[in-house]
Amino acid sequence: MIWLIGNRGMLGSEVETLLIRQKWDYVATDMEVDITDIGQLNQFAADKQISWIINCAAYTSVERAEDESEIAFKINTDGPSNIAQIALEKNARLIHISTDYVFDGTKEGAYVETDLPNPISVYGISKFKGETNIAETVKAHFIIRSAWLYGKNGNNFVHTMLNLFKEKTEVSIVADQWGSPTYAYDLAAAVIRIIDMNPTTFGLYHFTNEGKINWYQFATEIYNLAKNEGLINRSVRVLPIETGQYPMKAKRPANACLSSEKISRDFNISLKPWKESLAHFISTLRN
Repeated sequence: MIWLIGNRGMLGSEVETLLIRQKWDYVATDMEVDITDIGQLNQFAADKQISWIINCAAYTSVERAEDESEIAFKINTDGPSNIAQIALEKNARLIHISTDYVFDGTKEGAYVETDLPNPISVYGISKFKGETNIAETVKAHFIIRSAWLYGKNGNNFVHTMLNLFKEKTEVSIVADQWGSPTYAYDLAAAVIRIIDMNPTTFGLYHFTNEGKINWYQFATEIYNLAKNEGLINRSVRVLPIETGQYPMKAKRPANACLSSEKISRDFNISLKPWKESLAHFISTLRN
């Protein structure tokens, strides 16, 4: 049996869709089972034969984390530690989702799994400590770092841009932060692929869609696709700005590019170009 944690979130809902479609035996929980409470986790798992745990639960508000560090660390650091403890006791394999924010963004090329993390925000530190707790607790783990995640559920950059395009005639977007957008459905498919292969190559992996762009280029493509699909019926100027012109509490990595070569090779996963996945997602919104 698979235990999906965080099934109502952006990624978790996509994972659950695939579990249902492929007729996996699974149970799912969200906020009704508090991952920061080991007792609640134990009580839920007590009478179940669990072979895999997928943890999609996280505190994801990068800005608010600067003011809410205590809750960010409880969910992103203590929660994964508790889940890893359950996995160890159940002899289950754990898949945990992490982030590009574990890096400081100063590297020239794409980050690989052997690069040393150096988080520069409360959110990034909390997520990295969560990774460390898992690795120190249970050997049978897969930590998957992703970046610039978007999908049909939850807050994300694509939904934010679509709302802004409907409200404003001019939108300014940062053009000096680089990364690779990731469609939640594609990441969910990679998670299911790992379970399907039932591997023993445990450890750390990166996964994003293919291609390196900045936020301005991402926003421009969202606008063009949305207009072509009839989701936007007005003209909007999308303007590039520098990070310093849009001050925020949390520091962002200037380079959030992750190399997905390892996960593609180990699990024979075909990586889709970011434009292709974004176009597919925008077309689903029209329907």
